[in-house]
Amino acid sequence: MNDNLKLAVLIDGDNIPSAHVKEMMEEIAKYGNPTIKRIYGDWTKPGLNKWKSLLLENAITPIQQYAYTSGKNATDSAMIIDAMDILYTEKVNGFCLVSSDSDFTRLATRLREAGMQVIGIGERKTPEPFIVACDRFIYIEILKNTSEEKTENNLEQSGKSTVDKITRKEIKLISTTISDLSDDDGWAFLGDVGGLLQKKQPNFDARNYGFDKLTPLIKSIGSFEVEQRENPKSKNKLIYVRNKDKQGNKK
Repeated sequence: MNDNLKLAVLIDGDNIPSAHVKEMMEEIAKYGNPTIKRIYGDWTKPGLNKWKSLLLENAITPIQQYAYTSGKNATDSAMIIDAMDILYTEKVNGFCLVSSDSDFTRLATRLREAGMQVIGIGERKTPEPFIVACDRFIYIEILKNTSEEKTENNLEQSGKSTVDKITRKEIKLISTTISDLSDDDGWAFLGDVGGLLQKKQPNFDARNYGFDKLTPLIKSIGSFEVEQRENPKSKNKLIYVRNKDKQGNKK
């Protein structure tokens, strides 16, 4: 957790399911301190009843927003206005936008232009423009799998609908990223690789493929060599990776 990163968490109550809100807030806490937590919706509608008991448990402030016109989502406008107000108060240095709605694409872009860190959380149906507008994007389905399945075997058995199989596209992305960062011997520090992967593809997450961390994901592919090195500043090992050629030899 980055204690110096103060986050404003803004949740689109009309567009996000209430299930696993606890896991969602725990995930957000990994990236910073959520000092502002608000959820937007028309609380007179029965569809939001499931949220009500969860708000007190997670100290989330409900913001009432009536639907002024039938079929229109007034929540979007309320969230955007509040986000800009919060931006100009300079009380936070990051935002977490929780929605699967592409209408927040421009907001995410504007906040990043202002130097804010922007984390997006939404369902897998979230349109690509909103995903790439964020610094990092996390699928809610991942949090569901993580909370329900504690072992890789169980995850594979019951999470088939939400765990992706890694494709050549993702393997190539990892390979080119390692090459971008590698030294003369082809080695790259895994922490830097993970950071650059996130910049290239904000929704890249080892948990999408059933792994808790990037290291076991890379080991499972077989196209990369992994090496542990001593860390002079800590007892924790430093992990380095490099590409293999098509014959499986070191590059």
